[in-house]
This record gives sequence, C-alpha cells and structure tokens, in this order.
Amino acid sequence: MILPDPFIFLIAAFGVFVIAFMKGAFGGGLAIIGIPVLSLVMDPIIAGALLAPLFVLMDVVALYYWRPKTWSRIDLLLLLPSLACGTALGFLVMKVADRSAVAILIALITLAFTILWFRRGGQVVEQSRSKVKAVLAGTTSGITSMMAHSGGPPVAMYLLPLGLPKAVYAGTTSSFFAAGNLMKALPWLVLARPGAELWSLMLLCLPFIPVGVWAGFQLHEHINQKQLYRLCYGLLTLTALKLLWDGLKGYGLI
Repeated sequence: MILPDPFIFLIAAFGVFVIAFMKGAFGGGLAIIGIPVLSLVMDPIIAGALLAPLFVLMDVVALYYWRPKTWSRIDLLLLLPSLACGTALGFLVMKVADRSAVAILIALITLAFTILWFRRGGQVVEQSRSKVKAVLAGTTSGITSMMAHSGGPPVAMYLLPLGLPKAVYAGTTSSFFAAGNLMKALPWLVLARPGAELWSLMLLCLPFIPVGVWAGFQLHEHINQKQLYRLCYGLLTLTALKLLWDGLKGYGLI
C-alpha cells in the first residue's frame, strides 16, 4: 500500500463521509455536494475515479436501510431502462461533449424548477406520473451522472412532484442510483486508470462509509415529511448553483 498525503486523506475522507451522510439521509442523487471538497486536492477526473467504486459500496450500506419495501417499483420500472441508455450515452460523449454547457443547462432548468416550488410557498402539488417525463429524467440523469456525478437534479425533478412518502422517496432514489453507480463504476475506472496510491486512498476511506450512512439515516428518522422535502429542494438549489458555477468557470466567466 502506498500511503497518500495526510492532508489529501483528510479531505477525501471528509468528502466520502459527506456523500455517505447524504445517502443515508435522503437516498441517492446528492453526490455532487461532496465532489467540490475532493476537487480541492485532486483533479475532478481523479476524484470521479476515486468515488466511482466507493459509490457502489455506499449503496450496499444504504440499501441495508432503504430496503425493497421503500422502493416505488412503478417509478423504477419507468426510470431504470432510460438510466442505462443515458449512462452508455454519457460514456460515449464524455470526451467530446462540452461539459460546461451541459452543467449550465442542467443548472438553469433545476433552478427554474426549485424557484417555482418556493414561489408556491413550499407546497408539494402532486402531479400524475408521465412515461415521457420518466424517460427524459432517467436518460438525462444517466448522462449527467456519467459525465459529472450530477445525476440527482433530473430524477429529483421527476420524483419530488409525485409527493411520495419520505421513506419511499429516499428508498427509490437510493435504489435508482445504486443501479446507476454500478453501471458507471467500470467506465470511470477505465477512463481514469487509477494507480496504487489512489487505490490505497479508497481503502483508507472505507470506514467512513458506514458511519456516514448511519448518521444520515438518524437525521432522516428525526425529520418529518415537510422538513425532508424542504431540505431536498434546498439541497437541489445548492446543487444547481454549484453546477452553474462550474459551467461558468469552464468558460472563464468567473
């Protein structure tokens, strides 16, 4: 084992804990919140390669809490096939697509979605399911998840308006991203080709996964439905602002 720099290890461990905490509290889809932390000490592509296999292990731990009884099977049947197509498409275009443009587009759509929710006073106006919306959400989530670990906003924009019970929302997103993370783990490793030091860093970060997921689940248990949705929309707004920042920075505008 090649031991990494202690400072890099501390930052990486904190980032892994934050992502695991989000999985325990809200299910999947908020991984992008921890990625900026890792980007402080490593290239974003290397950070993606570090996280790709760790995501799979986080999902294994998270699914201990979010078991099949918390999954909305009707929604997963609509979302998962398009997620697979989106992940494959994201891998194919990863080296040629303008990531900054994609980030800005997803950010603006997400901000518009969250602004409308806040203007309604934070009330969930339940909408009926739509196969077209589900296919669009699953495909877009697969593309953005593969390209930037930012697949949360598209699927959240599909699931949140359904007004699912808080455990079902968390369980459905958790199982959705468990499938997605399994699909993209190998492609990310192929793209980045991590060395011995990065594999060592992965191993050292492992203990922070169960602790983070457990701590997040404790938060989930102590908040009610309205609070959960408020937090989800708030975090979705932060995610969109981060994507917008990344996109504008990519064009040298900030």
